Amino acid sequence: MRRVVATGTFDILHPGHLFYLEESKKLGDELHVIVARDANVRHKPSPVIPEDQRLAMVAALKPVDHARLGDVEDIFAPIREIDPDVITLGFNQFFREDDLRRALLERGLRAAVVRIGSYDAPLSSSSRIVARILGQRRQP
Repeated sequence: MRRVVATGTFDILHPGHLFYLEESKKLGDELHVIVARDANVRHKPSPVIPEDQRLAMVAALKPVDHARLGDVEDIFAPIREIDPDVITLGFNQFFREDDLRRALLERGLRAAVVRIGSYDAPLSSSSRIVARILGQRRQP
């Protein structure tokens, strides 16, 4: 059984998220998704959707076999528990592949790291969706 882990915030689900998860699933037999905890999202604005709701939405997606929230204290804790063969990164995730590989090896984890390409569509990011909503909903 080849296990794949995909991670992300998954705020305001959109086709780019689905593409990332479908491509990740193609790399193995079982897709585990780790949804970032609200407290751990520091590299971008706080999520609009609360973590429990983001988790429920991700868990309902067809390519996802298992979904869980990340660990507030140690982002590598769920990865150790799952012991994946592959960890995928979205095209715009801030991790650098070499840095992640090194951090995994330091923890005795031997998962391959694969960057999934981008999904090119007008509304393929949460920030674009928010910008469009704000632009269309502004009062004159």
